[in-house]
Amino acid sequence: MKKLIFLTVFAMSVNVFSQDTIIPLWPKDKIPNHVVSDEKEEHVIEDILRISKVQEPTIEVYLPSKKNATGQAMVIFPGGGYRILAYDWEGVDIAKFLNSKGIAGIVVKYRLPSVVSQTNQEDVPLIDAQRALRLVRSKAEAFNIDPNKIGAMGFSAGGHLASTLGTHFDEKVYTPIDEADKLSARPDFLTLCYPVITFNQSSTHKGSQNNLLGNNPKPGAVERFSNEKQVSANTPPTFLLHATDDTSVPVENSLVFYKALVENNVPAALHVFPTGGHGFALGLQDPYLRTWPELLFGWMESLK
Repeated sequence: MKKLIFLTVFAMSVNVFSQDTIIPLWPKDKIPNHVVSDEKEEHVIEDILRISKVQEPTIEVYLPSKKNATGQAMVIFPGGGYRILAYDWEGVDIAKFLNSKGIAGIVVKYRLPSVVSQTNQEDVPLIDAQRALRLVRSKAEAFNIDPNKIGAMGFSAGGHLASTLGTHFDEKVYTPIDEADKLSARPDFLTLCYPVITFNQSSTHKGSQNNLLGNNPKPGAVERFSNEKQVSANTPPTFLLHATDDTSVPVENSLVFYKALVENNVPAALHVFPTGGHGFALGLQDPYLRTWPELLFGWMESLK
């Protein structure tokens, strides 16, 4: 009997103090722009977890202890060129690191554009991004976060998606389905790490552009998703991070977004490291590059 009581109490404690929860973004039969098909989600684990062909998008929630919580949260969009999601490298690992600073980390497994399982596939990542921000905001009390301190963070193509959310948060791209969709999708701040920003330029990451818009984009699509052209005074304060020697997504992407922010009087911080290449995530292998999270935390503390 004592053993049974111990096991019951232990199980309850694990349930109460579990730090991660996976929540569907949408009710299964109400996923916008979804087409029933034979396409299946794929998970490949090598040095990192790569997820492709996402069919049922989710958020995975990592929370700090209540005693350490700052009330801030970061909704995280992993990169992967709109072809795959570098899910742990630029998602789960980042969320856990944020937890160490008292910040909630919410990783979004968003849908990647597909001509097989979606209609108007260029809108689908933004649809999931808006929903993710709204859903997190709707659960602020349950997550022990401030609904006015929720940021969006993205890496590479995930940075493009986060910057799209930051410049298209009030664009109607899906029909509301519940109370969460009545809330604002505007992030309170943005963190863009070696982001794809601009399309149809010499500095464009062609893979991201082609995967999102196709080889023959619809009229106006290139302009619409060149996010430096969509910045306004209502774009959230933004922290930008890049490496000068990034040959995949040139640093000019961050520079043009920073310039647009300054021109619109949006508070912005830009940190360009001399080396690091592309896709360095936390940059833990480099003693200089790995200092960037501390710059981010200091900037977050400065936000009003």
